Amino acid sequence: MKAERQRAWRRGRMAERLAILALSVTGYRILARNLKSGPLNSGLGEIDIVASRGRTIAFIEVKTRADWGSAAEAILASQRQRIARAASAFLAARPQHADRQPRFDVMLVIPWRWPRHITSAWRNDS
Repeated sequence: MKAERQRAWRRGRMAERLAILALSVTGYRILARNLKSGPLNSGLGEIDIVASRGRTIAFIEVKTRADWGSAAEAILASQRQRIARAASAFLAARPQHADRQPRFDVMLVIPWRWPRHITSAWRNDS
């Protein structure tokens, strides 16, 4: 089981690197990656990538699976809530970004394909 978890972790890191490349090519500036908010087990969570372009600051979750459908379905409501809380903490700690429009995106990564960037994948209505 440990070997499978390590392979999954490596796939995830490779997917994040590919997502960063895709974002950079399309004009995004990477502000942070694998950003953990709050103490361990605080419920705040982790943001895979924080990127900016123009007046937008995007909080991006990267999902890698065998096909587009399962990658798109992999983000759960509880995970969206944790990411939204972590985004709020990120913005509160960095007043220089207060004038930016926050957005929640997803990058879908499957083998041998260029990543799909889903902008405004969900809204934080809380």
